[in-house]
Amino acid sequence: MTLSELKTGESGIIVKVTGHGSFRKRIVEMGFIRGKQVDVMLAAPLRDPVKYKVMGYEVSLRHEEAKHIEVVKVDPAHATATPLPDMQEQGTLSPILEQVRAEARRRRRIINVAIVGNPNCGKTSLFNYASGAHARVGNYSGVTVDATVARAHFEGYEFNLIDLPGTYSLTAYSPEELYVRRHIIDQTPDIVINVIDSSNLERNLYLTTSLIDMNLKMVCALNMFDEFEHRGDRLDIDTLSTLLGVPMIPTSFKTGQGVELLFHVIINMYEGLDYIDSEGHINPEVARDIKKWHDENSQGLPHEHPEDFADGETPSHNYYRHIHVNHGPRLETAIDNIKLTLQQDGGVDRSRHSTRYLAIKLLENDSAAMDVARTLPNSQAVFAALEMAKAQIVADTGEDSETAIMNAKYGFIHGALQEAEYSEGSTHDTYRATHMLDHILSNRFIGFPLFFLVMFVMFYVTFTIGEYPMNWIEAGVAWLGELVSDNMSEGPLRALITDGIIGGVGSVIVFLPQILILYAFISFMEDCGYMARAAFIMDKVMHKIGLHGKSFIPLVMGYGCNVPAVMATRTIESRRSRWITIMILPFMSCSARLPIYLMLTGAFFAPDHRPFVMISLYAIGILVAACVSKIYSRFITREPDAPFVMELPPYRMPTAAATLRHTWEKGKEYLKKMGGIILVASIIVW
Repeated sequence: MTLSELKTGESGIIVKVTGHGSFRKRIVEMGFIRGKQVDVMLAAPLRDPVKYKVMGYEVSLRHEEAKHIEVVKVDPAHATATPLPDMQEQGTLSPILEQVRAEARRRRRIINVAIVGNPNCGKTSLFNYASGAHARVGNYSGVTVDATVARAHFEGYEFNLIDLPGTYSLTAYSPEELYVRRHIIDQTPDIVINVIDSSNLERNLYLTTSLIDMNLKMVCALNMFDEFEHRGDRLDIDTLSTLLGVPMIPTSFKTGQGVELLFHVIINMYEGLDYIDSEGHINPEVARDIKKWHDENSQGLPHEHPEDFADGETPSHNYYRHIHVNHGPRLETAIDNIKLTLQQDGGVDRSRHSTRYLAIKLLENDSAAMDVARTLPNSQAVFAALEMAKAQIVADTGEDSETAIMNAKYGFIHGALQEAEYSEGSTHDTYRATHMLDHILSNRFIGFPLFFLVMFVMFYVTFTIGEYPMNWIEAGVAWLGELVSDNMSEGPLRALITDGIIGGVGSVIVFLPQILILYAFISFMEDCGYMARAAFIMDKVMHKIGLHGKSFIPLVMGYGCNVPAVMATRTIESRRSRWITIMILPFMSCSARLPIYLMLTGAFFAPDHRPFVMISLYAIGILVAACVSKIYSRFITREPDAPFVMELPPYRMPTAAATLRHTWEKGKEYLKKMGGIILVASIIVW
């Protein structure tokens, strides 16, 4: 619970203080540190603020500030009139209070970690490797459209891992970007893991600079470092870590290389052991501890400067200090002016927002930042300062403020990589296989025939091979119904079980094999990278009917189930294309329509013709969807479409275990529905 939830007269033991930057630092400086008892003295006449007693003196906090202090409540019958000893002291408390202390210590060792990074950088692979969770991994932008949560344990600490959607930046452009930003601001994770694709450093570090602007506790995982080394690339990791003020750990989540060191560094950062003082010095014992761990557990990961750290020298993994990304003197002047205005007259809630970050976002014309600024009591002064800064930037640089900031960030990244002696290897093209496959699968002459061949094989296998286990399940359902009929006396109860439950659910469960086969194909295409190529191939066709190339991905998913397909439309940045895609998705024949299609084809067509009739039914749905989409785009919505920008990741062979696991998870969801909604509906219909 939080301190704001305690009532007058109650006490609590402080577990941790959340919030951002200077706000958190100020609260801790006021004496709200872990292990201390805080007593609620009284509330103001209007119930806010509230007077608290901590460390022997009284201080007032507003509710909005107190909610950032996590506590364990002390039973009033056992609270003391004087501050309790520190958590480390034993044997001086009653058993009840010692239990409270123990609970505070336990909760103190729970670390909330948000995993952030570009699409296809390996975030979910880290999430799965560290926690053993079976989160969905997709090889195209935006497949992870919700935060997935799991737990991991290491060195006596419990990690609440939150796998956030892949995003290229923190602007309010796409739903993923806005989702990630809101989560970081509202949930205030203890540590952020920024996963970076080592093979695309310059692009991936753009997101890192935005996270630095937010003034977060952050660790960077240089993922796919085995590919980085194999390609012959070089980088002074210590120098780059120092320049960015962020620990950088080389990792490979496929093998688990560097993951233990990553979590070891997170623990040290969480406990406040690797903050650098104003002079840039750090506790040499912590530095020595990190170096020892690195030497014993890094499995051969490179360390550029293996000196003796007795004199206070520190390895890169230990550097953490908040820096300001230098945008150049003109932009920095504009940022400072807006920042000072945001802090005046009550200003922005600094427990949730970094004023520097908000000032930068305002200069980038970010819509979410504009909404925050409009709620401020001095909003007119903020917007006046903003317009003045924009005009000055145009006069000084000849560029609008948004472009100037983006160019400045990439300039900062380029300079940092140069100073870190980054160079790309020239040993060989590690993506040669991808380029060869693209020349075939995306060829102007055979790309479409191959694509339609893949679609034909997918549906043909689904409806032919899937027929055999369907017959087995159908026979099993019939046998079960006969067994119940033979062993129960005739009456409403027997009819309910045989006709309502077994007959109703059994008529749906027989299609489970076909659903599993269909999702196995879709999972394989997503994980290997072909689904992104399908969107690439189909973009012109999609554009002709008023859709985005990315619309093809949820449309294909619609053949499995329309519900997750509608959810997948959040990957489409254009609101116009997203809306039209949702409207035409019902024309994609989902698996729930298989019973009707099979009944019609079985009743009216010969066995040899049924597979082709089934395909034609799906084709008719596609043609109708195309016509309706064209009508919508021309007559109903006139919003401009977004540009087609989508990453084409390298082809990677997915493991059989991953494909089977993803397929089973979809099948499990289907079985859960049969045990819930479908069962109840079957009984009602009966």
